Amino acid sequence: MPLESSPEQPVPVRTVSRLIGDWVHRLGAVWVEGQVTQLNHRSGSPVVFLTLRDPAADVSITVRCGADLVARVVPVVVAGSRVVVLGRPEFYVNRGTLSLSASEIRHVGVGELLARLERLKQVLAAEGLFAADRKQPLPFLPAGVGLVCGRGSAAEHDVLENAARRWPAVSFTVKNVPVQGPHAVPEVISALRALDGAPGIDVIVIARGGGSLEDLLPFSDEALIRAVAACRTPVVSAIGHEQDSPLLDLVADLRASTPTDAAKRVVPAVADELALVAALRDRGAAAILRWLAQQTSWLADVRARPGLAAPERAVTLREQDLESTRARLRAGLERRVERAEDDLRSTRDRVRSLSPLATLRRGYAVLLDEHGHAVRTVDGVEPGDRLRATIADGSVAVTVDAVTPTAHA
Repeated sequence: MPLESSPEQPVPVRTVSRLIGDWVHRLGAVWVEGQVTQLNHRSGSPVVFLTLRDPAADVSITVRCGADLVARVVPVVVAGSRVVVLGRPEFYVNRGTLSLSASEIRHVGVGELLARLERLKQVLAAEGLFAADRKQPLPFLPAGVGLVCGRGSAAEHDVLENAARRWPAVSFTVKNVPVQGPHAVPEVISALRALDGAPGIDVIVIARGGGSLEDLLPFSDEALIRAVAACRTPVVSAIGHEQDSPLLDLVADLRASTPTDAAKRVVPAVADELALVAALRDRGAAAILRWLAQQTSWLADVRARPGLAAPERAVTLREQDLESTRARLRAGLERRVERAEDDLRSTRDRVRSLSPLATLRRGYAVLLDEHGHAVRTVDGVEPGDRLRATIADGSVAVTVDAVTPTAHA
Protein backbone atom coordinates (compact mmCIF):
# COMPACT_ATOMS: atom_id res chain seq x y z
CA MET A 1 0.00 0.00 0.00
CA PRO A 2 1.34 3.49 -0.73
CA LEU A 3 2.38 5.58 2.21
CA GLU A 4 0.00 8.26 3.27
CA SER A 5 1.84 11.56 3.27
CA SER A 6 1.26 15.26 2.82
CA PRO A 7 3.23 18.47 3.14
CA GLU A 8 1.94 18.72 6.66
CA GLN A 9 2.66 15.06 7.49
CA PRO A 10 5.75 14.05 5.48
CA VAL A 11 7.39 10.61 5.73
CA PRO A 12 10.87 10.57 7.32
CA VAL A 13 13.84 9.53 5.14
CA ARG A 14 14.57 6.62 7.46
CA THR A 15 11.09 5.23 6.87
CA VAL A 16 11.36 5.45 3.08
CA SER A 17 14.84 3.90 3.10
CA ARG A 18 13.70 1.11 5.43
CA LEU A 19 10.72 0.28 3.23
CA ILE A 20 12.90 0.27 0.06
CA GLY A 21 15.34 -2.03 1.83
CA ASP A 22 12.52 -4.39 2.81
CA TRP A 23 11.35 -4.62 -0.80
CA VAL A 24 14.90 -5.20 -2.12
CA HIS A 25 15.61 -7.94 0.42
CA ARG A 26 12.52 -9.81 -0.75
CA LEU A 27 14.10 -10.35 -4.22
CA GLY A 28 16.35 -13.08 -2.93
CA ALA A 29 19.49 -14.41 -4.63
CA VAL A 30 19.76 -13.92 -8.44
CA TRP A 31 22.32 -14.83 -11.11
CA VAL A 32 23.61 -11.70 -12.83
CA GLU A 33 25.83 -11.49 -15.93
CA GLY A 34 28.09 -8.56 -16.68
CA GLN A 35 31.60 -7.36 -17.33
CA VAL A 36 33.97 -6.36 -14.55
CA THR A 37 35.02 -2.75 -15.05
CA GLN A 38 36.67 -2.11 -11.69
CA LEU A 39 38.10 -4.30 -8.94
CA ASN A 40 39.04 -2.78 -5.51
CA HIS A 41 40.83 -4.84 -2.88
CA ARG A 42 42.58 -3.16 -0.08
CA SER A 43 45.57 -5.01 1.26
CA GLY A 44 44.59 -7.11 4.27
CA SER A 45 40.84 -6.46 3.80
CA PRO A 46 38.62 -9.57 3.66
CA VAL A 47 36.21 -7.82 1.28
CA VAL A 48 36.58 -7.11 -2.45
CA PHE A 49 34.37 -4.63 -4.29
CA LEU A 50 33.64 -5.20 -7.98
CA THR A 51 31.84 -2.91 -10.42
CA LEU A 52 29.73 -5.04 -12.73
CA ARG A 53 28.54 -3.32 -15.94
CA ASP A 54 25.93 -4.29 -18.49
CA PRO A 55 27.83 -4.81 -21.79
CA ALA A 56 25.05 -3.24 -23.87
CA ALA A 57 23.89 -0.32 -21.71
CA ASP A 58 25.29 2.37 -19.48
CA VAL A 59 24.17 0.55 -16.32
CA SER A 60 26.40 -0.81 -13.56
CA ILE A 61 26.11 -2.14 -10.00
CA THR A 62 28.54 -2.67 -7.16
CA VAL A 63 29.21 -6.24 -6.06
CA ARG A 64 30.59 -7.05 -2.61
CA CYS A 65 32.27 -10.39 -2.10
CA GLY A 66 34.86 -12.06 0.04
CA ALA A 67 38.50 -11.93 -0.93
CA ASP A 68 38.77 -15.72 -0.56
CA LEU A 69 35.84 -16.15 -3.00
CA VAL A 70 37.60 -14.04 -5.65
CA ALA A 71 40.88 -15.85 -5.04
CA ARG A 72 39.28 -19.22 -5.79
CA VAL A 73 38.07 -18.17 -9.25
CA VAL A 74 40.25 -19.53 -12.09
CA PRO A 75 41.40 -17.78 -14.16
CA VAL A 76 41.87 -14.70 -12.03
CA VAL A 77 39.12 -12.11 -12.21
CA VAL A 78 40.47 -8.88 -13.66
CA ALA A 79 38.97 -5.74 -15.18
CA GLY A 80 37.29 -6.75 -18.44
CA SER A 81 36.38 -10.29 -17.34
CA ARG A 82 32.93 -11.51 -18.42
CA VAL A 83 31.38 -13.19 -15.37
CA VAL A 84 28.13 -14.41 -13.87
CA VAL A 85 27.56 -13.71 -10.19
CA LEU A 86 25.13 -15.29 -7.74
CA GLY A 87 24.28 -12.40 -5.47
CA ARG A 88 21.67 -11.15 -3.09
CA PRO A 89 20.54 -7.52 -3.51
CA GLU A 90 21.28 -5.36 -0.48
CA PHE A 91 20.08 -1.84 0.20
CA TYR A 92 22.11 0.21 2.68
CA VAL A 93 19.58 2.30 4.50
CA ASN A 94 22.06 4.74 5.97
CA ARG A 95 23.49 5.75 2.58
CA GLY A 96 20.58 4.79 0.28
CA THR A 97 22.80 2.64 -1.99
CA LEU A 98 22.14 -0.66 -3.73
CA SER A 99 24.68 -3.46 -4.17
CA LEU A 100 24.94 -7.20 -4.58
CA SER A 101 26.43 -9.51 -1.99
CA ALA A 102 28.05 -12.28 -4.04
CA SER A 103 28.20 -15.88 -2.90
CA GLU A 104 29.53 -17.36 -6.14
CA ILE A 105 31.45 -16.07 -9.19
CA ARG A 106 31.95 -17.88 -12.48
CA HIS A 107 33.59 -16.94 -15.77
CA VAL A 108 31.35 -17.08 -18.82
CA GLY A 109 32.84 -19.96 -20.82
CA VAL A 110 33.67 -19.78 -24.50
CA GLY A 111 31.29 -22.61 -25.28
CA GLU A 112 28.46 -20.85 -23.52
CA LEU A 113 29.26 -17.58 -25.30
CA LEU A 114 29.23 -19.32 -28.66
CA ALA A 115 25.91 -20.96 -27.86
CA ARG A 116 24.41 -17.60 -26.91
CA LEU A 117 25.74 -16.02 -30.06
CA GLU A 118 24.27 -18.82 -32.15
CA ARG A 119 20.85 -18.40 -30.53
CA LEU A 120 21.01 -14.63 -31.07
CA LYS A 121 22.10 -15.19 -34.66
CA GLN A 122 19.08 -17.39 -35.34
CA VAL A 123 16.68 -14.88 -33.77
CA LEU A 124 18.08 -11.95 -35.78
CA ALA A 125 18.15 -14.00 -38.98
CA ALA A 126 14.50 -14.93 -38.48
CA GLU A 127 13.69 -11.21 -38.24
CA GLY A 128 15.37 -10.65 -41.63
CA LEU A 129 18.22 -8.47 -40.38
CA PHE A 130 20.76 -10.52 -42.35
CA ALA A 131 18.74 -10.72 -45.57
CA ALA A 132 20.60 -9.86 -48.76
CA ASP A 133 17.76 -7.76 -50.17
CA ARG A 134 18.03 -5.19 -47.36
CA LYS A 135 21.74 -4.54 -47.94
CA GLN A 136 22.62 -1.25 -49.62
CA PRO A 137 25.21 -0.90 -52.40
CA LEU A 138 28.33 1.16 -51.71
CA PRO A 139 28.85 4.35 -53.74
CA PHE A 140 31.55 4.18 -56.41
CA LEU A 141 33.38 7.23 -55.08
CA PRO A 142 32.14 8.38 -51.68
CA ALA A 143 32.33 12.11 -50.97
CA GLY A 144 32.91 11.38 -47.28
CA VAL A 145 33.70 8.24 -45.28
CA GLY A 146 32.90 7.79 -41.60
CA LEU A 147 35.33 5.63 -39.61
CA VAL A 148 34.56 4.16 -36.18
CA CYS A 149 37.67 2.67 -34.57
CA GLY A 150 39.93 2.71 -31.54
CA ARG A 151 42.05 5.76 -30.86
CA GLY A 152 45.53 5.44 -32.38
CA SER A 153 44.77 1.83 -33.37
CA ALA A 154 46.41 -0.14 -36.14
CA ALA A 155 42.98 -0.47 -37.75
CA GLU A 156 42.68 3.33 -38.02
CA HIS A 157 46.16 3.59 -39.50
CA ASP A 158 45.51 0.79 -42.02
CA VAL A 159 42.25 2.26 -43.26
CA LEU A 160 43.47 5.86 -43.54
CA GLU A 161 46.86 4.98 -44.99
CA ASN A 162 45.57 2.60 -47.64
CA ALA A 163 42.65 4.86 -48.57
CA ALA A 164 44.95 7.89 -48.96
CA ARG A 165 47.31 5.81 -51.08
CA ARG A 166 44.48 4.74 -53.37
CA TRP A 167 42.61 8.07 -53.61
CA PRO A 168 44.35 11.00 -51.87
CA ALA A 169 41.34 13.30 -52.14
CA VAL A 170 39.02 11.08 -50.09
CA SER A 171 37.66 12.72 -46.92
CA PHE A 172 37.38 10.81 -43.61
CA THR A 173 35.46 11.64 -40.44
CA VAL A 174 36.95 9.55 -37.65
CA LYS A 175 35.15 8.66 -34.44
CA ASN A 176 37.53 7.18 -31.84
CA VAL A 177 35.73 4.90 -29.39
CA PRO A 178 36.57 1.97 -27.11
CA VAL A 179 36.49 -1.22 -29.17
CA GLN A 180 36.42 -3.67 -26.26
CA GLY A 181 35.25 -3.67 -22.70
CA PRO A 182 31.98 -2.59 -21.13
CA HIS A 183 31.97 0.89 -22.70
CA ALA A 184 32.49 -0.35 -26.28
CA VAL A 185 28.89 -1.05 -27.31
CA PRO A 186 27.25 2.23 -26.23
CA GLU A 187 30.19 4.29 -27.54
CA VAL A 188 30.17 2.53 -30.94
CA ILE A 189 26.39 2.94 -31.23
CA SER A 190 26.64 6.63 -30.37
CA ALA A 191 29.38 7.19 -32.98
CA LEU A 192 27.44 5.20 -35.56
CA ARG A 193 24.30 7.29 -35.09
CA ALA A 194 26.27 10.53 -35.22
CA LEU A 195 27.87 9.56 -38.54
CA ASP A 196 24.59 8.25 -39.96
CA GLY A 197 22.99 11.65 -39.37
CA ALA A 198 25.98 13.71 -40.54
CA PRO A 199 25.72 15.36 -43.98
CA GLY A 200 28.27 14.34 -46.60
CA ILE A 201 28.91 10.86 -45.16
CA ASP A 202 28.23 8.28 -47.88
CA VAL A 203 29.57 5.17 -46.17
CA ILE A 204 30.55 4.16 -42.61
CA VAL A 205 33.37 1.76 -41.73
CA ILE A 206 33.52 0.04 -38.33
CA ALA A 207 37.07 -1.27 -37.92
CA ARG A 208 39.00 -3.15 -35.26
CA GLY A 209 42.07 -5.35 -35.25
CA GLY A 210 42.06 -9.01 -34.28
CA GLY A 211 41.51 -10.33 -30.77
CA SER A 212 40.04 -13.11 -28.69
CA LEU A 213 36.39 -14.07 -28.73
CA GLU A 214 35.81 -12.07 -25.56
CA ASP A 215 37.51 -9.01 -27.05
CA LEU A 216 35.25 -9.12 -30.11
CA LEU A 217 32.01 -9.73 -28.21
CA PRO A 218 30.89 -6.06 -28.42
CA PHE A 219 30.58 -6.49 -32.20
CA SER A 220 28.10 -9.33 -31.72
CA ASP A 221 25.95 -7.39 -29.27
CA GLU A 222 22.25 -7.30 -30.14
CA ALA A 223 21.91 -3.56 -29.54
CA LEU A 224 24.76 -2.79 -31.94
CA ILE A 225 23.41 -5.20 -34.55
CA ARG A 226 20.01 -3.51 -34.49
CA ALA A 227 21.62 -0.06 -34.64
CA VAL A 228 23.55 -1.06 -37.78
CA ALA A 229 20.40 -2.53 -39.34
CA ALA A 230 18.60 0.78 -38.77
CA CYS A 231 21.32 2.87 -40.46
CA ARG A 232 20.36 4.71 -43.63
CA THR A 233 24.03 4.95 -44.65
CA PRO A 234 25.80 1.81 -45.97
CA VAL A 235 27.94 0.20 -43.26
CA VAL A 236 31.14 -1.79 -43.82
CA SER A 237 32.29 -4.26 -41.17
CA ALA A 238 36.08 -4.67 -40.84
CA ILE A 239 36.49 -6.53 -37.55
CA GLY A 240 39.48 -8.72 -36.78
CA HIS A 241 40.96 -11.06 -39.35
CA GLU A 242 39.58 -13.36 -42.03
CA GLN A 243 38.72 -16.12 -39.55
CA ASP A 244 36.86 -13.78 -37.18
CA SER A 245 33.11 -13.63 -37.79
CA PRO A 246 31.17 -11.41 -35.35
CA LEU A 247 27.47 -10.90 -36.04
CA LEU A 248 28.29 -7.40 -37.28
CA ASP A 249 29.67 -9.03 -40.44
CA LEU A 250 26.23 -10.51 -41.18
CA VAL A 251 24.17 -7.34 -40.73
CA ALA A 252 26.62 -4.96 -42.41
CA ASP A 253 26.06 -4.02 -46.04
CA LEU A 254 29.58 -5.25 -46.84
CA ARG A 255 31.97 -7.46 -44.91
CA ALA A 256 35.69 -6.74 -45.30
CA SER A 257 38.18 -9.36 -44.16
CA THR A 258 40.53 -6.77 -42.60
CA PRO A 259 40.68 -2.98 -42.13
CA THR A 260 43.07 -2.83 -45.08
CA ASP A 261 40.56 -4.73 -47.20
CA ALA A 262 37.88 -2.25 -46.09
CA ALA A 263 39.92 0.65 -47.47
CA LYS A 264 40.23 -1.18 -50.78
CA ARG A 265 36.52 -1.93 -50.93
CA VAL A 266 35.36 1.58 -50.03
CA VAL A 267 37.82 3.75 -51.99
CA PRO A 268 38.74 3.03 -55.63
CA ALA A 269 42.40 3.20 -56.61
CA VAL A 270 43.33 6.18 -58.79
CA ALA A 271 45.91 4.16 -60.72
CA ASP A 272 43.47 1.32 -61.33
CA GLU A 273 40.71 3.67 -62.46
CA LEU A 274 43.08 5.56 -64.76
CA ALA A 275 44.28 2.25 -66.19
CA LEU A 276 40.66 1.19 -66.65
CA VAL A 277 39.82 4.49 -68.38
CA ALA A 278 42.88 4.09 -70.63
CA ALA A 279 41.90 0.50 -71.42
CA LEU A 280 38.34 1.52 -72.20
CA ARG A 281 39.60 4.39 -74.33
CA ASP A 282 41.86 2.00 -76.25
CA ARG A 283 39.04 -0.47 -76.69
CA GLY A 284 36.76 2.31 -77.89
CA ALA A 285 39.39 3.57 -80.34
CA ALA A 286 40.02 0.03 -81.59
CA ALA A 287 36.29 -0.53 -82.04
CA ILE A 288 35.96 2.73 -84.00
CA LEU A 289 38.95 1.83 -86.18
CA ARG A 290 37.47 -1.61 -86.87
CA TRP A 291 34.17 -0.01 -87.77
CA LEU A 292 35.90 2.48 -90.07
CA ALA A 293 37.87 -0.35 -91.71
CA GLN A 294 34.64 -2.29 -92.27
CA GLN A 295 32.91 0.75 -93.73
CA THR A 296 35.94 1.52 -95.91
CA SER A 297 36.00 -2.06 -97.18
CA TRP A 298 32.27 -1.93 -97.84
CA LEU A 299 32.66 1.37 -99.69
CA ALA A 300 35.51 -0.08 -101.75
CA ASP A 301 33.34 -3.06 -102.66
CA VAL A 302 30.52 -0.78 -103.64
CA ARG A 303 32.81 1.41 -105.71
CA ALA A 304 34.21 -1.69 -107.43
CA ARG A 305 30.78 -2.69 -108.69
CA PRO A 306 30.33 -2.10 -112.44
CA GLY A 307 27.60 0.44 -111.91
CA LEU A 308 29.90 2.70 -109.87
CA ALA A 309 33.29 1.74 -111.31
CA ALA A 310 32.17 2.85 -114.84
CA PRO A 311 28.85 4.68 -114.55
CA GLU A 312 29.09 5.86 -118.17
CA ARG A 313 28.83 2.23 -119.27
CA ALA A 314 25.25 2.16 -118.08
CA VAL A 315 24.57 5.29 -120.14
CA THR A 316 26.30 3.72 -123.13
CA LEU A 317 24.25 0.55 -122.79
CA ARG A 318 21.07 2.55 -122.54
CA GLU A 319 22.16 4.64 -125.53
CA GLN A 320 22.78 1.48 -127.53
CA ASP A 321 19.42 0.14 -126.47
CA LEU A 322 17.85 3.44 -127.50
CA GLU A 323 19.57 3.41 -130.89
CA SER A 324 18.55 -0.21 -131.43
CA THR A 325 14.98 0.60 -130.47
CA ARG A 326 15.04 3.67 -132.69
CA ALA A 327 16.39 1.61 -135.63
CA ARG A 328 13.71 -1.02 -135.11
CA LEU A 329 11.06 1.67 -134.94
CA ARG A 330 12.42 3.33 -138.09
CA ALA A 331 12.56 0.01 -139.96
CA GLY A 332 9.07 -0.90 -138.79
CA LEU A 333 7.76 2.52 -139.77
CA GLU A 334 9.41 2.29 -143.19
CA ARG A 335 7.89 -1.14 -143.70
CA ARG A 336 4.48 0.14 -142.77
CA VAL A 337 4.94 3.13 -145.08
CA GLU A 338 6.01 0.86 -147.92
CA ARG A 339 3.04 -1.40 -147.32
CA ALA A 340 0.79 1.64 -147.21
CA GLU A 341 2.31 2.90 -150.47
CA ASP A 342 1.75 -0.49 -152.06
CA ASP A 343 -1.84 -0.51 -150.81
CA LEU A 344 -2.32 3.01 -152.04
CA ARG A 345 -0.85 2.17 -155.40
CA SER A 346 -3.05 -0.88 -155.73
CA THR A 347 -6.09 1.08 -154.65
CA ARG A 348 -5.21 3.85 -157.05
CA ASP A 349 -4.88 1.37 -159.89
CA ARG A 350 -8.22 -0.15 -159.01
CA VAL A 351 -9.76 3.30 -158.79
CA ARG A 352 -8.23 4.24 -162.11
CA SER A 353 -9.49 1.09 -163.69
CA LEU A 354 -12.99 1.89 -162.44
CA SER A 355 -12.80 5.61 -163.23
CA PRO A 356 -15.03 7.03 -166.08
CA LEU A 357 -11.91 8.73 -167.35
CA ALA A 358 -10.47 5.38 -168.26
CA THR A 359 -13.63 4.63 -170.18
CA LEU A 360 -13.38 7.94 -171.94
CA ARG A 361 -9.82 7.16 -172.90
CA ARG A 362 -11.08 4.11 -174.69
CA GLY A 363 -13.07 6.41 -177.04
CA TYR A 364 -16.23 6.95 -175.13
CA ALA A 365 -17.78 10.36 -174.41
CA VAL A 366 -20.26 11.67 -171.84
CA LEU A 367 -23.05 13.95 -173.03
CA LEU A 368 -24.21 16.68 -170.72
CA ASP A 369 -27.30 18.81 -171.25
CA GLU A 370 -27.37 22.53 -170.79
CA HIS A 371 -27.96 22.02 -167.09
CA GLY A 372 -24.84 19.85 -166.75
CA HIS A 373 -26.84 16.66 -166.31
CA ALA A 374 -25.64 13.52 -167.98
CA VAL A 375 -27.78 12.41 -170.89
CA ARG A 376 -28.59 8.79 -170.16
CA THR A 377 -31.45 8.27 -172.61
CA VAL A 378 -32.75 9.79 -175.82
CA ASP A 379 -35.91 10.63 -174.12
CA GLY A 380 -35.99 14.33 -173.49
CA VAL A 381 -33.47 15.08 -176.26
CA GLU A 382 -34.74 16.81 -179.28
CA PRO A 383 -33.11 17.89 -182.52
CA GLY A 384 -31.53 21.26 -182.16
CA ASP A 385 -30.60 20.83 -178.47
CA ARG A 386 -27.13 21.91 -177.62
CA LEU A 387 -25.18 19.37 -175.68
CA ARG A 388 -21.63 19.13 -174.43
CA ALA A 389 -19.65 15.98 -175.13
CA THR A 390 -16.93 15.28 -172.59
CA ILE A 391 -14.09 13.14 -173.86
CA ALA A 392 -10.79 12.01 -172.33
CA ASP A 393 -8.84 15.15 -173.05
CA GLY A 394 -11.57 17.79 -173.04
CA SER A 395 -15.12 18.59 -174.09
CA VAL A 396 -16.87 19.40 -177.36
CA ALA A 397 -20.06 21.42 -177.93
CA VAL A 398 -22.48 19.59 -180.18
CA THR A 399 -25.88 20.26 -181.67
CA VAL A 400 -28.42 17.46 -181.97
CA ASP A 401 -29.43 16.96 -185.54
CA ALA A 402 -31.55 13.91 -185.10
CA VAL A 403 -32.64 11.58 -182.33
CA THR A 404 -32.74 7.89 -183.15
CA PRO A 405 -33.97 5.57 -180.40
CA THR A 406 -32.43 2.12 -180.34
CA ALA A 407 -34.76 -0.66 -181.08
CA HIS A 408 -35.08 -3.13 -178.19
CA ALA A 409 -35.41 -6.76 -178.83
